[in-house]
Amino acid sequence: GSVFTSSSLDTWYIFLEKPSYNPPSWVFFPVWTTLYTLMGISLYLVWEKGLQHKEVKTGVFLFGLQLVLNTLWSLLFFGLKSPYYAFLEILVLWIAILLTIIQFWKISKSASLLLVPYILWVSFAALLNYQIWVLNS
Repeated sequence: GSVFTSSSLDTWYIFLEKPSYNPPSWVFFPVWTTLYTLMGISLYLVWEKGLQHKEVKTGVFLFGLQLVLNTLWSLLFFGLKSPYYAFLEILVLWIAILLTIIQFWKISKSASLLLVPYILWVSFAALLNYQIWVLNS
């Protein structure tokens, strides 16, 4: 995602109208570093149960799907400079994360709970995305 982000930050994003609760830019790196660490631990806890189990395969598939959707959001928002399409996509991402959490719960409650901060942050990001779209339409 950062490939799409870095080129647009100084040339497009800084000029967008943003809501008053938009965090400063420096917040995003530590938040995402923490979230990706929790996501990695979560995936490991599920993976270690063994891919021979159908519920584990399903969980790993859903995890991969939400990871692709996470990257796609950056492409849509920063690469294509489209808060509108990014907002529609982040709703799909949110559902994919929720499905991953539900599936992981069946395998490892700890793995599932480790994804709660992620869905909370994506919920906040969806709100920000929506407001940026509205403010700049």
